[in-house]
Amino acid sequence: MIEGISRASFPVADMRASLVVPAPQPPSTEFAGILNTLATNAIGTIRAGEEAAAAGITGAMPVQDVVEKVLAAERALQTTIAIRDKMVGAWLEISRMQI
Repeated sequence: MIEGISRASFPVADMRASLVVPAPQPPSTEFAGILNTLATNAIGTIRAGEEAAAAGITGAMPVQDVVEKVLAAERALQTTIAIRDKMVGAWLEISRMQI
């Protein structure tokens, strides 16, 4: 069964060509710029984790590197979700204010 998995063809090269990882953005001083930078960097980290997982399945990347990239992607996703939750909570609080 493991031999069948190792012979499976995964289009890792095709995936890498189709996924363009955005370059990290320089720091910004505006709130919108900071959120944009965070989102861009999180997208790049998550894409790198996905690519590492696909490369790990084919055996093209060592397991340690795969684990590190996938955990970094998980942290980026958790951070993004936490920021989203805080923003939604702030919006709900503002919407409850009386004018």
